[in-house]
Formats: sequence, structure tokens, C-alpha cells
Amino acid sequence: MVSTTKQVRSGRAPIVEAAVRHFTERGYHGTSMRDIAAEAGVTVASIYHHFPSKQDVLVHIMAGTMTDLLAITRRAAAEVVDDPVARLCAVVDAWILFHTNRQPEALIGASEIRSLEGDGRDLVIGLRDEQEALFRGIVADGVERGAFATTYPREAARAILNMGSAVSSWYRLDGGALTPEQMAERYRDFALGTARARC
Repeated sequence: MVSTTKQVRSGRAPIVEAAVRHFTERGYHGTSMRDIAAEAGVTVASIYHHFPSKQDVLVHIMAGTMTDLLAITRRAAAEVVDDPVARLCAVVDAWILFHTNRQPEALIGASEIRSLEGDGRDLVIGLRDEQEALFRGIVADGVERGAFATTYPREAARAILNMGSAVSSWYRLDGGALTPEQMAERYRDFALGTARARC
């Protein structure tokens, strides 16, 4: 006889996976701990064993996403030091590939910052500011070295970040017309245009 009882899963991973799905589809405020528990195949009480509150689940997802993204973009920047144009292209590649391949977490990161509170908000905003500083530094360096002609390097860096992060709100990996790599190629072009690269 086949059991119809739902299998109980353990650990943080199924909770986080379920929360990502629900936060992406319903938003943070539209998701209850009961929704997450049902999706994860755990009890609500077992979620509280791992996370004191739904807010802590959100902070865990967003801080983890931002930490991963910052590490990826820093690594891309470190691989190209001497050429500001190539460096910007490398970082934009990493940015777009993350926002297309890890779209659910990226979407939560872009849309749910308004739902964060207290220390968790400070943590995520601090990581976001570090990410912006990386892009700003690349554009400013390019302007200083004559590779970029923009007279607004701070705003150009923000524009590049924002247009890249917006991809997570509409891109479709399954059945989309463009692959993540093709998207990255297009957004490199947009970024260079925004910075007014001298070719």
C-alpha cells in the first residue's frame, strides 16, 4: 500500500526554498509561516526552531543573496584590473548572469527591501551599498583614465545597477527568446553606452 502521508523534511534548506517560492509569487506580506511550512513539508513549530520569525527568514534569504552576488561581482572585477571597459563588461556579465540564473532570489532582493526591519535592514542595505560602491568605483576609474566620457559617474553606476537588477522582474529562463549569456551581451552594450565608453 502506498502511503499518502506527506514526507516530513528537516533542516533549513526546505524552509528557505519554500520561502523563496512564496515570497516570489505572493510577496513577503502575502506569505504566512503556515504557507512556508506546508510547502516545505514541515510544521510551523519546526520553522521556529531554525528561524525566530518570518522576518528572520527574509533577512537570511536577502543577506545570503547579496553576499553571494557581491562575491561574484568582486571576483569578476578582480580578474580585469588594467582595462576599465573590460572590467565594467566583466562585472555587468556577472550581474546579469546572476539576475537571470538566480532570478527568484534576485527578485526578492530587488523588491522586498521595503519589508526589512531593524538590524536586518541595516545589514542588507550595507551589502547593497558595498555593491553600488564597486560599480561606482569602476565607472569613476574609467572616467579618470579617459575610458568613459560620462559627466555623471555616480548616476551612471546606479543606472547600470538598476537596469540590470530589473531583469529579474521580467526575464524568463524557460522558453525565453534569449539565453542568460545573450542577455549579458546586450546589457554590456547598454552599460558601455550609459558610461559613454570611448571606443
